[in-house]
Amino acid sequence: MQETQGQNLAVVKNPEIEAVLETLERELVGLRPVKQRIREIAAYLSVDKLRRELGLTADRPTLHMAFVGPPGTGKTTVALRMATILHKLGYIRRDHLVVASRDDLVGQYIGHTAPKTKEVLKRAMGGVLFIDEAYSLYRAENERDYGQETIEILLQVMENQREDLVVILAGYKDRMEEFFALNPGMRSRIAHHIEFPPYSAEELFQIGKLMLEKQGYRFTEEAEKAFLEYLERRMRLPNFAYARSVRNALDRFKLRQAYRLYQKAGPVTPEELMTITADDIYASSVFREEEKEEEDAP
Repeated sequence: MQETQGQNLAVVKNPEIEAVLETLERELVGLRPVKQRIREIAAYLSVDKLRRELGLTADRPTLHMAFVGPPGTGKTTVALRMATILHKLGYIRRDHLVVASRDDLVGQYIGHTAPKTKEVLKRAMGGVLFIDEAYSLYRAENERDYGQETIEILLQVMENQREDLVVILAGYKDRMEEFFALNPGMRSRIAHHIEFPPYSAEELFQIGKLMLEKQGYRFTEEAEKAFLEYLERRMRLPNFAYARSVRNALDRFKLRQAYRLYQKAGPVTPEELMTITADDIYASSVFREEEKEEEDAP
């Protein structure tokens, strides 16, 4: 403390971190609250690093996180960028993300779970372990379930090896809340809880256009209207996963476009090879399914 008195200190923005944050800004449409939280965490860690270099604190901050929200809202993408930020600031040894689910961690018989869990942890060491649908690790209704063994191993590693591994738990908000209520030891080890809001139809429209452009495709003006109508209808149907569902829909649009050109045969222009038409979209079963629902309504 005495040595720092009278020194001129400055907090300088790290250009590498700023570049990562700008990449995240470009990659993800919307998600204002999420992007702000990531900027705040990056700023906090940058200042913490300076404080520790000056001997103002010796304790390493807890970095384990929880990302909660619907599927397809960018949680894995943000986890990837967070791994890069943590690596560039020196909080983890490797810019490395391992994505795991219950199937990767929990065994099916006695003696199977611990080796599986430890193998995943070994692969993730030095970086970030991202556990999707983390609430599925705990199944209170099944007394013979082995997920609790995985949770106990994770708790030990998150506490005792937190300088060599950052764990990010992800899943639906309500189910993650139940998971933490049933596993208070896990909640106490999580420093940052970040909520990912659902995308609006307009945001998904922009996401879809960006995805297509990256793949060398484009919508006609009529197709843009059809795509927005598709999204509004699809969002009302079950099992909608936001950006993930948009990506799957675009693949089907491209499939129909290719089949249309193949059936037509003959000369084709580069413009035709790049263009998705309204017919490629209106052929989707989403429109027929909603029509059927309307017919069946009382």
